Amino acid sequence: MSTLTQPPRTPAGEHEKTFKPPRYRRPLGIGRDQVVQYGVLAFLAVLVLAPIVPTLYQSVRNRPLYEAGGAFTLSGYTRLFTDAGFGDVALNTLLFAGLTTLLSLAIAIPMAIVVVRTKLPGGRLIALAMQWPFFISSLILGFGWIIMYGPAGFVSIQIQQVFGGVPWNLYSIPGMALTEAVALAPIAYVFCAGALRQSDASLESAAQVCGAGPLRILMQVVVPLLRPPIVYSAILVFSVSLETLSVPLLYGQPVDIDVFSTFLYHNGLQSVDPDYTMLGAASTIILFVTLSLVAVQAKLLKDAARFVSVRGKVTRPRKLDLGWLKWVSIVCIWLYVIAGALIPILGLVLRSFTLIFTPLQSPLKTVTTKNYEIVFGSDNYVQSLWNSLIVAGIGSVTISAIAVLAVMVARRSTFRFGRAVEYLALIPQSLPGIIIGIGFFWAFALAPFGIGSVLQGTVYAVIIAFGMRALPSAFGSIAPAIMQIGGELDNAARVSGADWVMTFFRVLRALVTPAFAGALVLTFVIMLKEYSPAVFLSSADNNILGTTMLSLWTQGRAGSVAALATLQIAITAVFVALAGLLMKGKHHA
Repeated sequence: MSTLTQPPRTPAGEHEKTFKPPRYRRPLGIGRDQVVQYGVLAFLAVLVLAPIVPTLYQSVRNRPLYEAGGAFTLSGYTRLFTDAGFGDVALNTLLFAGLTTLLSLAIAIPMAIVVVRTKLPGGRLIALAMQWPFFISSLILGFGWIIMYGPAGFVSIQIQQVFGGVPWNLYSIPGMALTEAVALAPIAYVFCAGALRQSDASLESAAQVCGAGPLRILMQVVVPLLRPPIVYSAILVFSVSLETLSVPLLYGQPVDIDVFSTFLYHNGLQSVDPDYTMLGAASTIILFVTLSLVAVQAKLLKDAARFVSVRGKVTRPRKLDLGWLKWVSIVCIWLYVIAGALIPILGLVLRSFTLIFTPLQSPLKTVTTKNYEIVFGSDNYVQSLWNSLIVAGIGSVTISAIAVLAVMVARRSTFRFGRAVEYLALIPQSLPGIIIGIGFFWAFALAPFGIGSVLQGTVYAVIIAFGMRALPSAFGSIAPAIMQIGGELDNAARVSGADWVMTFFRVLRALVTPAFAGALVLTFVIMLKEYSPAVFLSSADNNILGTTMLSLWTQGRAGSVAALATLQIAITAVFVALAGLLMKGKHHA
């Protein structure tokens, strides 16, 4: 027979002493979670509004912001539309951005469908190869295209010798658009491929049961479901095309083709007597256009729920067999990768090791390391290399940490202005880089307490501008990982008495670390290849690789440009490879 015994009684008060919840000081009734949340909101508001407000102010002021006095005026807008030939600039920009968007989508959408939804030999390698151009800046890609496909390019001369002429003209709007489309197609590809991987294949299976063939399924089932990523990537590619400086400057300047970005560059940086009022008016118009595109995007995707195909029960996708068309697809994809990216990069590398790079003379006869000796023998070139590493290193860590806080406030707190924090973190995605550079230039001129004079012309100003550009990417990289963490962890910590700050440091911090590492890699690559804001912010002593290469190219020093471009490509490749090894198996990154 067993007897029941009562457990020993806990003395009164002992249980409460053992599990006493932590207490936090609340001076003036304000908790530290509120301090952090309002601090993040204020920081992002200042960061985003700093370049926008001075730009708007300068557009209606008849003197530069750094000069005293001045009065309200709309003469900048008047001169812009009457005296400056801005109509031709707007038309060129519209043609360039529109053609770039169409070519990018024409490259990315079919390739995403073929890679994800069909049986393709070597599909995994092809999927990786499609994203390679993302790691190369359009500036470097433009250099490579000119060296290989320009009027005096290596490939162009060979084609001319064989056929008596070249069937393309790189120094034209179509040539500019094709080069830019090669650089931007990976963006649209990633959005479309991600949507296809997450969507349910039950609709395709139903179409197969009804007797539909592979092509009909792709055209009538798969493509319509891609409307949200197509709209989103189209707006994004169009916005990036509006503000890109490298390709229009390299291709358009020799033949006097101006777009928005080169118009601002020529009338702002290269002008002997810049008209800052007109420059502010042009910047305001570009800013208005890009923000309007974001509003249009939101309007078009308002009914995105119609395209939901991921439900509680997901069907494993059954890949379609295209037959002989799969070999045509493979040839087209590798043509894009090899002709669009690998050949220009190879041309840059070979040019960096030769004195003369032309098929009229064997490059092996002029093999040299002189270009690298010039680069490493110049303090300015070495300093620009170190500046780029400093900007990318410090900036990626800082922005990734800020992005983690922003996501935590926007998606993982009860902060009443959480949605505002998310909007502020994503707004820089719609701000052209050259506008950010001009805006911060004026913001530093207006900054109180001498802050602007301390930052202007330093590497810290470049870090701020580049960091603002990279913030939306870091936020978008971290947000999905944090949203996948169950909310019961937060609730358990709160029941134990932990506040919002303690919950993050004791519970969520370790789970967010892989996503933080992934964002760090992404922002490092973005900030290393960025250059356009630095055109207006860096000084002669604080140049980065992008501005140094632009300056050398205008001086006709293609060998030194190729050497610096090769070094940047090598640094990016090594960093991405090491990051891949360190994060291997950490899927949340």
